[in-house]
Amino acid sequence: MSDWLISLEGTEAGHTAALILALSAALLHAIFGALQKGRHDPWLSRGAIDASYAVMAAPFALFVVPWPEPHMWLIFVGVWVIHMGYKLLQGYAYTMGSYTVVYPVVRGTGPLFTVFGAYLIFSESFTGVQWFGVAVLLAGIFGLALYNYLYLDSNRETLGAALALAFATGLFAALYTTYDAYGIRATADPFTFLAWFFLIDGLAFPVIAYRRWRAMAVRPDVGPLMLRGVIGGLVAVASFGSVMLATRLDKVGEAAVLRETSTVFAALIGWVFLKETVGPRRVALMALIALGAVIVEMGG
Repeated sequence: MSDWLISLEGTEAGHTAALILALSAALLHAIFGALQKGRHDPWLSRGAIDASYAVMAAPFALFVVPWPEPHMWLIFVGVWVIHMGYKLLQGYAYTMGSYTVVYPVVRGTGPLFTVFGAYLIFSESFTGVQWFGVAVLLAGIFGLALYNYLYLDSNRETLGAALALAFATGLFAALYTTYDAYGIRATADPFTFLAWFFLIDGLAFPVIAYRRWRAMAVRPDVGPLMLRGVIGGLVAVASFGSVMLATRLDKVGEAAVLRETSTVFAALIGWVFLKETVGPRRVALMALIALGAVIVEMGG
């Protein structure tokens, strides 16, 4: 499968596959975010998810895929540091703000900086039409965040801090997207990177979550939490794996922008499952996000 995937790089079939992977990652990433923000403490949810996907990845990393080349170990150190920073910031942001406020800011900030990073590192460039699409998409994302900020009633006292944390989280999202794209291109077998990424990335946060759980006056039941973790682990592997493969097959910046249609899915999930308010204005803003993604894809 690795040989077949590598053969698609730089081809029209590879571009189509990257498009499908990026949009699949968008839906899955929104589900992943909702799982972390759901009824459990987001720190505990993240710890359960990370523990699950580390266990899932271990046999593949150790016994199935080729072992990483020597130069990859230093890259994995960078991966671990960047993703830890991202997850810590995200945990604090979700603790302080509503999901439908925090998520759009994180996802809107990320692709903007990823496009610039892809230009500097991979010499990628967008056409004028694609830049217009980016502007339309970001207008929808930040418009959604502004609307939520003005009209949602929950977490008002901590909303300013939540938005600042969400912006910082978005910067780290851009950093990890660009750095992971560099990492998955630096090894011969992309599945080697994916297996070791999920194993290494999943080791630290379960310890943080366990210490937080131990310190709670009323500890939630472990069973439902771990069930959420297993489901979230499967979703994370599919979501992050899809977008990483998309960045190997095609442009990093384009994959990052298309993934941010996850904001549309996130708003729908927040409305249906988290009982957060959605009205016609927010529907219009979500349509703007989708339109921007279409323009980016068609303008390439």
